[in-house]
Amino acid sequence: MQASNEQKRLLEIELSFPVQTYDIDFAGIVSNIVYIRWLEDLRLALAAPYFPVQKMLENGVAPLLVKTAIEYKQPINIFDKPTGKIWMSKMKSLKWMMDAEIIVAGKVAAIAQQSGCFIALSTGRPVPIPAELSQAYLAQQ
Repeated sequence: MQASNEQKRLLEIELSFPVQTYDIDFAGIVSNIVYIRWLEDLRLALAAPYFPVQKMLENGVAPLLVKTAIEYKQPINIFDKPTGKIWMSKMKSLKWMMDAEIIVAGKVAAIAQQSGCFIALSTGRPVPIPAELSQAYLAQQ
């Protein structure tokens, strides 16, 4: 897994994250669980302009994570001001893959990759990626 500056970052968005006292683990650094929450925030923010959660539910579909991989490069501390970036790195008819970075003071603190699909809430079975999202992705290629 490697976040590349050379690849085209389709649908890229960026969010800032405050580090809360409850984000800190017994070692005095941001817990690995927090990175998962930040990735969820980033994924939802990426989808929001094209296919927000309310529309997902109205259409009876939801994203399903299949895989998450995180490579930690440097610890994040209570007074750090991390920002996260996420972009769609691959999209097929049923599957998607996103790459992400968590950055502190201009340095990459973590890189991540997540893959998944959309499912019908009524059956739990995979469905094609919603047109609003796939069309936005294709428009940036």
